[in-house]
Amino acid sequence: MLENAIVRQAGTTVWKQIQATLADEVMAGRLSGRLPNETALAERFAVNRHTVRQAVKALVEQGIVEVVHGRGTFVREDFLDYQIGRRTRLAHSVVKARRVGKSEILNWEALRPTPEIAGMLELSARARTLAVNSLDVVDGKVIGVCTQYFPLPRFEGFGEAYAKAGKTHLALAQFGVQQFQRRLSRITARLPSLEIAQRLGQPVSQPILYVETVYVDQDDKPFEYGISNFSSTAVQLVIEPD
Repeated sequence: MLENAIVRQAGTTVWKQIQATLADEVMAGRLSGRLPNETALAERFAVNRHTVRQAVKALVEQGIVEVVHGRGTFVREDFLDYQIGRRTRLAHSVVKARRVGKSEILNWEALRPTPEIAGMLELSARARTLAVNSLDVVDGKVIGVCTQYFPLPRFEGFGEAYAKAGKTHLALAQFGVQQFQRRLSRITARLPSLEIAQRLGQPVSQPILYVETVYVDQDDKPFEYGISNFSSTAVQLVIEPD
């Protein structure tokens, strides 16, 4: 009940609590289709219609719901289900959903890895990596901001190949990676930096999905450590048991 939520979240305005409650219900699949009208929501949460209107307006700005003039407010149904499987990448989910996607390469550079990156790729402290920064674009909209790390010298020239191929797995095939498996995916929710929020077209106050992934090749050798910052209003992560 909302009254209990107010007690637990002292200092948070009522409309923000309503916004968070409705957003959670959408993400969990408990709320879909057309939203109840303002009167019904006001009765449910025991508030006035102005408070409900503020909450719904914030959901619209988040991209969770949209207003269809003359019909009402509807939950957006254009989430992309990113299936986290042993042998899948984002590109596979895009194709399965019959969406149009690509990786837009921003830049790449050779650098010394941090201890964490070196550990993920099983590299020595003196090794070097290629860091590739890119955007995941689906149907013309940026849904993810990514950085991928590859060991050097094995992937020397990979930036150019990746930019030309437009998809990671196509570029990897040119470097002898014909098969791969996901060794690790670590998923957290966090607030984005200003730069990432701007690239995703969202406010910095809106959480993102922060996904770290390690892939290994056919010889079980780590070849990629990636960090993806996904819009939580555009992407749903689906964990598939193998």
